[in-house]
Amino acid sequence: MTKNLEAIARKITGILFAQQALASAGFIAAATLNSIVGKELTQNASWAGVPTAVYLLAGAFAAFGWGYVFDAIGRRKGLTIGLLSGAVGSGVTFYAIAIHSFFFFMIGMILMGIGNAAVTLGRFAAAEVNKPEHRGRAISNVVIGGTVGSVIGPFVAGPAGHLVGAWGIDELAGAYLVALVLFAIAAAVVFIGLRPDPREIGREVAEKFPEAGAVISGDEKRGLLKIFSQPAALVALVAMVLGQMVMVLVMVITSLHMRGHHHALTDISAVIASHTFGMYAFSILSGRLADRWGRGTVILIGSVTLVAACLAATISPDVLPLGVALFLLGLGWNFCFVGGSTLLADQLTPAERARTQGFNDLLVGLASAVGSLESGFIFASLGYNVMAYISALISAIPLACVAYWMLRSKRKPD
Repeated sequence: MTKNLEAIARKITGILFAQQALASAGFIAAATLNSIVGKELTQNASWAGVPTAVYLLAGAFAAFGWGYVFDAIGRRKGLTIGLLSGAVGSGVTFYAIAIHSFFFFMIGMILMGIGNAAVTLGRFAAAEVNKPEHRGRAISNVVIGGTVGSVIGPFVAGPAGHLVGAWGIDELAGAYLVALVLFAIAAAVVFIGLRPDPREIGREVAEKFPEAGAVISGDEKRGLLKIFSQPAALVALVAMVLGQMVMVLVMVITSLHMRGHHHALTDISAVIASHTFGMYAFSILSGRLADRWGRGTVILIGSVTLVAACLAATISPDVLPLGVALFLLGLGWNFCFVGGSTLLADQLTPAERARTQGFNDLLVGLASAVGSLESGFIFASLGYNVMAYISALISAIPLACVAYWMLRSKRKPD
């Protein structure tokens, strides 16, 4: 890459880091309370996972659409529209809690899910503007923006709640007001700073590194079935889909689990903060390991960590054991997510990227939505520990898949 292209790639990655940091703080602030709000508005614990499930389903279906939108109008405009959707959704959820309306809360969750789908796809924009050997660290440099969210997001829930409480509004609404402000700022940062558009720079990078990705013409488009029939692409998909499902299954219901054991909101926020810290803080490590040790090794580490985290979550309902378990859950998710994202990016030409990555995130969102929805029902009927054991079994699937693929690749390269 020329120095000019390298400078542009650094700038784009920096802007994507900033929007990830701001948006994740907003999303995490809301996610900390979604299950509690769901129960409070419906007065039924079985519905605790429904808000997050609706949010994830909306994001899942939107992700596939965003792939086409990003191709049509570019990454900059697409991300800006997505962030504004998140801001509007946050405003609707704030209003819904104020008037105690579960219906309007679901509308807000849908809009926030649509916005999150666009933000999540931003990691691939960083990958496409960087040369192949730096893709892992580029994706991780964007994902690590979530570290800011992991610190700020959960801890603003309490102070923001006190603020809106002084206005005579339910304290649970405070986090959603903060989310609105953060999404609006992130939209301004992307609209002003994400120039030139990563779509155009990605095409230049692909021309300079024609050996990268799939070994076909950069303008040729393979069907999704053909792409995911490749073992490497399939492993990447399984790692991201099931890693996300497991993370959501355990994370979504933990706050309600702790509420049932009479933990204060500050303790619940601390445990969720440890989880989101694990999700994002070590991205700088996972991305560099993916570039140095290989994508498969990073996915393998992530899968093993997820199994350990699920089992650890059953040890005790106290703050410290749950904090450690949820930290490991976030860390395992990160390794699967970064390793899988990088492995998938390696398999695609510029013409295939946005559409295929959108489809990938559609499946990731659907799987996590199912996990969120089922978490409430499993928790209500069988308890927290059974849900954690089921999650451990699911975590073993990507572990087996990546181990088999790595052994097969050593015998006969793909």
